Amino acid sequence: GINAEYGGCLSFLSFSQVFLLRSLAMPKAHQPVRLYSKGAVLGYKRSQANQYHHTSLLRIEGVNSKDATNFYLGKRVAFIYRGSKKRNNSKVRVIWGRVTRPHGNSGVVRAKFAHNLPPKSMGATVRVMLYPSRI
Repeated sequence: GINAEYGGCLSFLSFSQVFLLRSLAMPKAHQPVRLYSKGAVLGYKRSQANQYHHTSLLRIEGVNSKDATNFYLGKRVAFIYRGSKKRNNSKVRVIWGRVTRPHGNSGVVRAKFAHNLPPKSMGATVRVMLYPSRI
């Protein structure tokens, strides 16, 4: 039994002490791993007078330079929101997009979505998935 597992040295311990020892030796349950980076929608691409709602600007967490954006080019982006009525047995809905290119020198990226993002998305969070891989 358990005494043999520990080389016969546990014969003087009570069952509860052995149970405690065994639980301490067990590997801890791992924290869930997040398979995406967090991002925020800054707004639409724009000039002084016009805005181009087919392209959205995103700030990705931990990306602060044009060089750092290179890893994220081509990655899928998910804007997740809740609708009032259920569709496919869920109120949660997604608009998928893709990071297309950097915007400026401070780590902001441009993204195009399958359906243009609604105005309520400005300031909201998005998930920048770590696929497809370009490595």
